[in-house]
Amino acid sequence: MVCPATHTDTLATKPTLAHELCAMMRTRDNIMGRLLYGDSALVIEFDDRTLTHVHLVINAKLRRGEGFFFSWKDDPAVGNGRSSIWLENSIPLFFKFSSSERHQINREWLEQLTVSANQPQGMFLLGEPGRDTPPPRSHV
Repeated sequence: MVCPATHTDTLATKPTLAHELCAMMRTRDNIMGRLLYGDSALVIEFDDRTLTHVHLVINAKLRRGEGFFFSWKDDPAVGNGRSSIWLENSIPLFFKFSSSERHQINREWLEQLTVSANQPQGMFLLGEPGRDTPPPRSHV
């Protein structure tokens, strides 16, 4: 992500989403990849391995023109609830990985996520079989 120039004038207009995201990226450890949802201020952080698999499933569904819900259990640090977003081709998505590493694909996990995405209730983020999968964190 290329960060826009910051305004030095205190009467300048409200910072854009890009300004806010760049500030967040400068002040946090970049250990998590991010999914930026639409034109909202919603940022969802995933570990890069999880984001890689989620990216593949979302890409396959949207390439076929299929809208669907994507849900996950929230990280206890942001509440212990559940969150959902609606995904379709008209909603812009931006995937930002924290590293350039290309993760090996776990075919079993990819299949589980794909089957989940094809259910009427949409895709629910399942943990990777045999590994601890950190829960996502969403910020509005």
